[in-house]
Amino acid sequence: MDLGLSGKVAIVTGGSRGIGRGIVEGLLAEGCKVVTCARNAEKLQQAVDELRASGDIVGVPLDITSRDAGETLLAKAKAEFGAVDVLVNNAGGNKRGAFVELSDEDWQTVLELNFNSHVRVARAVAGEMQKRKSGSIIFIASIFGREAGGKGLAIYNSTKSAMISMAKIMAMELAADNVRVNSVAPGSIRFPGGSWDRRCIEDPEGMQAFIDRELPLGRFGTVEEVANVVAFLASERASLVTGTCINVDGCQSRSLI
Repeated sequence: MDLGLSGKVAIVTGGSRGIGRGIVEGLLAEGCKVVTCARNAEKLQQAVDELRASGDIVGVPLDITSRDAGETLLAKAKAEFGAVDVLVNNAGGNKRGAFVELSDEDWQTVLELNFNSHVRVARAVAGEMQKRKSGSIIFIASIFGREAGGKGLAIYNSTKSAMISMAKIMAMELAADNVRVNSVAPGSIRFPGGSWDRRCIEDPEGMQAFIDRELPLGRFGTVEEVANVVAFLASERASLVTGTCINVDGCQSRSLI
């Protein structure tokens, strides 16, 4: 299926590794021009160099939690490619811990990375999309934004739930300007160097038990499988899809809605 993304301009935050890099690769394969960012300038440049053969890509080394990150990324996209058609807010992290032991600093750090940074970037880009009467904004959330993730995930669960909720309201407000807003909720995704990959290497028997218990398809998901859904949502093939959260989890989650 031709998604009609050739020549479109996309911003993808946190695109140097893992799910973010997979999304960058997927969009490049569809013909998008991509601006991506990461805090680690060396790893970002390595990723950009490796992906340049796949299409037009520009890397911007920056801390996504900086107050001007949104304006910086928008300005780079406009300077390099003239506009922005797609925004994928992907950067994120976690701080595990018992609720009573998590400090204000812990909460603030993850809130800035997982939520506030996305508010600022989306606000900068959404305004530009409104002017052009066209655009797609996608937030990479988690199935643990739709249901309880378990002990130790108070901050992560809260930020991902907030992201999904914000995306819904944004979709309602921006619909009149033909700007679609959705979120994607990955389940357990394994990629080299990621947390699931490390656990599989360190505790193969324990992880096999986890797979048997929690993953009906009998395997972890891949970054490509998340990227495929993101590419669809970015395209006009998803022209009636807005204000929704799509699970990409192989039936791992248990929520009925």
